Amino acid sequence: MFFRLLMESFRRQRRRKLLAGIAILLGTTAVTAMLALATTIGDRIHKELAVYGANIVVYPKTDLLDVKIGGVDVKPATGGSYLKESDLAKLRTIFWGNNITGISPELPVQVDATAPSGETLHANGLGLWFDHALTEDAHAQRMGAPALHPWWKLQGIWPHDSDAVVGAGLAAKWKLRIGDRLPVTLSTANGVTSGDARSFALRVSGIVSTGDKTEEQILLPLAMAQTISGLPGAVWRVEVSARTKPEDAFARKDPETLSPKDHDRWYCSPYANSIAFQIREAIPGAQAEQVRRVEQSEGTVLQRISGLMWLVSAAALLAAGFAVSAAMATAILERRGEIGLMRSLGASRSAIALLFYAETGLLAVFAGVVGYLLGSGLAAWLGARIFAGDGGAAEAVLNPVLLPVVVALALAVSIAGSTPSIRSALRMDPSAILRADA
Repeated sequence: MFFRLLMESFRRQRRRKLLAGIAILLGTTAVTAMLALATTIGDRIHKELAVYGANIVVYPKTDLLDVKIGGVDVKPATGGSYLKESDLAKLRTIFWGNNITGISPELPVQVDATAPSGETLHANGLGLWFDHALTEDAHAQRMGAPALHPWWKLQGIWPHDSDAVVGAGLAAKWKLRIGDRLPVTLSTANGVTSGDARSFALRVSGIVSTGDKTEEQILLPLAMAQTISGLPGAVWRVEVSARTKPEDAFARKDPETLSPKDHDRWYCSPYANSIAFQIREAIPGAQAEQVRRVEQSEGTVLQRISGLMWLVSAAALLAAGFAVSAAMATAILERRGEIGLMRSLGASRSAIALLFYAETGLLAVFAGVVGYLLGSGLAAWLGARIFAGDGGAAEAVLNPVLLPVVVALALAVSIAGSTPSIRSALRMDPSAILRADA
């Protein structure tokens, strides 16, 4: 009898049920879209703000020391100290190693180059990774300067072996074109005289526009820069890009002053400071610091967008709750006679309440599942339109974990919206209802 009454209510009140279902559907669609975007918003914003460069920089700890004679700073530009390229693989072994999305080591080299006009000019060279894998895994992520600086515009190809890429400013000054041979004599390496001059020729494989001082430099493969400077395996500085959690007051605390419990929480949180701390632990003699301009921009944008998404979700659920409440109040008003008759025939208040809650629950489950599917599609569409990093194509964001969450929210909103009307119906005097309908 219970299930017959349940099915009859859907058959007889199709319009009321449809309106309530549409309200729940719209609410769950909006919530699903916001939640689906929220699960990937950190990575998406990280990609969007990658144009600002690395958010962590690593350099030799001894560069922090001042070397003065007679009050004059005589320390070389690079401090004369280096990190080991072989140690960079350790970045994958730290607790948050999987959050590191880009690594770009650097080794500056100062050389004398002969322009096509025959004029010998001083040039700054920079050894970089262009397409490097930290491990031997064929599927390992490729690291290097181009991936870390996606705004660089290259004409030609990135260098390998004895090739080089010349900055657009330097190419214009020396009238260089792709394919030209550039005779180079090594005079100094990182501010330190290397002894005998060494000559070699570089083939210009490309010309790059960067919008900064790199346009006045010659970009070389890191291995080549190490060879010509006589510093095998040396790295002067490393730029690191990592997915991080927005910085808060707790992130800025000194880990040495924290209790063991707080230290573990700080260490296991993906703050830029904690990742830098783990890098210092992993690489001997390294000093790692966050680039605050990038970190603060990323954290500020993420907090504001997350707040807006939660506000939209709350508004959608609230509107759905009011719509369900209005639909249920109208439905109960139309069914007063049915309620009075059931009460007169001995039906308990709990049985009548269960009937109405069952109707609402079935409606919420069905609308929640459909809303989850529509919301996932909406999230994919919004992600492709809002975030340029997705290339304008919709990307699947069907997250099975969200389905029970969305259905539970639909049930909660439906029950909360229908409870006031159900309670008022159960307080009615059945005899008064039947006399009024007679």
